[in-house]
Amino acid sequence: MSNNTSSRLGRATRLLHAGAPDLRGGAGPVNVPVVRTSTVRFESSAAYADHHHRRAAGERLATYGRHGLDTHRALEDAVTALEGGHRAFLTPSGLSAITLVLVALLSPGDHALVADSVYSPVRRVDDTLLQRLGITLEYFSPSQHDLASKIRPNTKLVYLESPSSLLYEVLDLPALSAVARAHGIPVATDNTWGAGWFHQPLALGANISIHAATKYISGHSDVMQGIVVTDSPELSAKIATAHEALGLTVGADDAYLALRGLRTLPVRLAQHQRHATQVAEWLLDHPQVSRVFYPALPSDPGHALWKRDFSGANGLVSFAFDDGADAGAGERFIDALRFFGIGASWGGYESLALVASPDRLREHSFWTSTLPVVRLHIGLEDPQDLIGDLAQAFARVAQSVELAAA
Repeated sequence: MSNNTSSRLGRATRLLHAGAPDLRGGAGPVNVPVVRTSTVRFESSAAYADHHHRRAAGERLATYGRHGLDTHRALEDAVTALEGGHRAFLTPSGLSAITLVLVALLSPGDHALVADSVYSPVRRVDDTLLQRLGITLEYFSPSQHDLASKIRPNTKLVYLESPSSLLYEVLDLPALSAVARAHGIPVATDNTWGAGWFHQPLALGANISIHAATKYISGHSDVMQGIVVTDSPELSAKIATAHEALGLTVGADDAYLALRGLRTLPVRLAQHQRHATQVAEWLLDHPQVSRVFYPALPSDPGHALWKRDFSGANGLVSFAFDDGADAGAGERFIDALRFFGIGASWGGYESLALVASPDRLREHSFWTSTLPVVRLHIGLEDPQDLIGDLAQAFARVAQSVELAAA
């Protein structure tokens, strides 16, 4: 498919056909099969030297198994098409993708501005690695602080996540990116929530989009993987250098599973949104709930920005208990659930529940309450069954409060 033809097609069509195997032999599989290797063989010494030279010049060629072969290339091509980017890089996890970007773009003495509501392990990378390298991360609130006033002469990166982790604060990515670009500073953003389908940050001014493909891209809770997508040859070269130096790679089987999941991403996300919206609307009216966090709700503070910059919402819904709840209400609530697993991840077909850590919530400067918060991932089960399960769990919590007061 030529680039001109591809540009005229709908996004779903481009996603389904990007990275597909060609049929030059007259027939072939629908999806690229798993191609595993640890060693790449060459037909001659000249071919060996030629591949190494071309790879050093920036071509996506494999000279060793770590670089990946057909399966990896197909996934890279598909995600690049999904994001409208220049190049994609595969890593073993979402956190390794984040770390790759930070290490690739920051050097000793550099300063980076980081939204204070990002995925919490970013702070662990800061504490345990970046500070030892002489790199300074400064956390700021994109909604409360003026980004331009925070920029220093040695600021080399603005790192964002929208919507934010746990409470889904929607950032004004075009405005923040415009400020950073005016100072010649690249913007990287975690796009795991939007999965490249509901949100395209590169089109809104960001330079790098980061995914935990573990979540919605893979979609079945059986793959650990991260992906970094860049918008330019210059940034691709920097990421490629660090990617090579760190020895990052993913197995061909995991690349295949992520590619398989990617093909059904639009329909899965649409179903997650339908179910999550029903649950979120139900939670809004529940007497034991003081606030629901879901950008697709008109009552959500970020709704206007979400409506402008996103084409949909995923299955994540968080809620805060009302003032009558004690510190242990969240744990009692999720322990009473029958159709929700208890787990730290999300993005698979199954529903999950987790109490948001108070320490993590305190990192979000726009959230000052001490009320317990529960994060739900609404899966593909019948939403009425999930609502019934939530209702009985709330009843159990209310009953425990009554017994304690007796």
